[in-house]
Amino acid sequence: MTELTELSLNDFAVELASRAPTPGGGGAAALCGALSASLAAMAARLSAGVDKPAVTALIERADALRGRLLSLITQDAEGFAPLSVAYGIPKETPGRRETIHDATLLACRAPLEMLRCASGTAQLLGELRPLCKALLLSDLGCSALLCRAAMVCAAMNLFVNTRTLPEDTEARAMAAEADALLAQWAPVCEELGQSVLDKLRGVEPHG
Repeated sequence: MTELTELSLNDFAVELASRAPTPGGGGAAALCGALSASLAAMAARLSAGVDKPAVTALIERADALRGRLLSLITQDAEGFAPLSVAYGIPKETPGRRETIHDATLLACRAPLEMLRCASGTAQLLGELRPLCKALLLSDLGCSALLCRAAMVCAAMNLFVNTRTLPEDTEARAMAAEADALLAQWAPVCEELGQSVLDKLRGVEPHG
């Protein structure tokens, strides 16, 4: 499979808009997550003078998350390919149901890993917030909202598959983990993004 991360921005967007099954929502979610981590790393690098040891550690984490999320663009496409093939198997073929089952679980793994990585970025943003220079607040806010988008989009790409396996223990466990990550970290990103927007617009905080 073509390494999707080697495409230009324009070519990736063209592929995303095409009739090809991948990249799709999963690849877009991973890209949003990578962009969020990149903005966090940039804001950290430009704030390094505030508390250099602490910020240096945040930079290293953000860079690692960016790299992992970018790799998940291709991993998601590779994980979806067997499922696409499985659904094309004639219904009367022996073992079709088991093949679809196994391929469905495989297709869930990359989106769940995206959620885990985006949750790591959300935690990182919370740590970076008090260290971030005022001029970089908009970048921090953009990172937070991209991170939330990545989380929700990755979850959608997980749930669309786990819902087809309601009795499967592994599928239920993946869906439960996704729900927990969303509940814990999506509000953190939403609050950070909104607080930055309010501050930039001069809106007084409530309470």
